[in-house]
Amino acid sequence: MPSQPVVGFFITCLVDLFRPSVGFAAVKLLEAAGCIVEVPAAQTCCGQPAYNSGDRVDARALARQTIDAFAPYPHVVAPSGSCAGMISKHYPALLRDDPLYAPKADALAQRTHELVAFLTRVLKLERVPQPAQFPARVTYHDSCSALRELGLDAEPRALLRSVEGVDYVELPDRDSCCGFGGTFCVKYPEISTRMVEAKCTAIAATGASVVASGDLGCLMNIAGRLLREGKPVQARHIAEILAGAEDTPAIGRGRG
Repeated sequence: MPSQPVVGFFITCLVDLFRPSVGFAAVKLLEAAGCIVEVPAAQTCCGQPAYNSGDRVDARALARQTIDAFAPYPHVVAPSGSCAGMISKHYPALLRDDPLYAPKADALAQRTHELVAFLTRVLKLERVPQPAQFPARVTYHDSCSALRELGLDAEPRALLRSVEGVDYVELPDRDSCCGFGGTFCVKYPEISTRMVEAKCTAIAATGASVVASGDLGCLMNIAGRLLREGKPVQARHIAEILAGAEDTPAIGRGRG
């Protein structure tokens, strides 16, 4: 194994299409931690939307494509708990009846990590890998996938507290869903709206000027409701804060 860990970066659909600055921030963090980062051009979607909608045929096809694209890499890192969870938790079951891809799915699942999980659990970092500044009062929203599927809880909070200038404040009822849930917000918009309203009320109650999370879907949902309600709270991906990208416009308030 080389002295520098080689990482295949899974950029995710939402980051690629709506917030590329998250990808750049994540790569910056990984490189600062001593990793060699490559972004396979053959990657597309992880298949999660199809999987959540019951379309197993397309989900399997996308899973096989992802497995092939990341076959050469000893580590695969995604700036998303939901995408990392899809690959590491659901690919093995999705392809268990495929004699060719079942062992490949199991192997990829073991090598795939969410960004913060990789930094803290694999690289064993206790602080951000390079000096970063982000002068703001920050609270953190746990995405359901990161918290419930991947068990990420203390790790993102510890890294946020290590950033110079961050005044961290905990979010009340922090383990409640924001209502995004991938296709859930499309299937059940009224319920989703009530959930994100409650989440934004809790965020505003902290007095934080920034809410961070590790999943862009949650952040886009929260940012949209904060803007509609006129609450002066910015939504930012945790990678941007850890990389000190304070000059990047907040989600929903300019180009990413």
